[in-house]
Amino acid sequence: MASITIRNLDDEVKTLLRVRASANGRSMEKEVRLILADAVDKEPAPVEGLGTAIHELFKPFGGVELELPRRELMRDPPCFE
Repeated sequence: MASITIRNLDDEVKTLLRVRASANGRSMEKEVRLILADAVDKEPAPVEGLGTAIHELFKPFGGVELELPRRELMRDPPCFE
């Protein structure tokens, strides 16, 4: 098993860890191990694309109805003979 040292930890954070560990009936060391294991076990949240983010941002304002032009027949391809 590996071990780590955490320097410059705020006293308030240490106190809150001790209180949380006590409330859960664990040592502070075990509580921190469980917190760290839980933090790295989670899968990253899916990142939405830029288009989706922009759509969600402007969704409350409603959409725009555009009149699409009629399609025309394609012209004949050029002849290179």
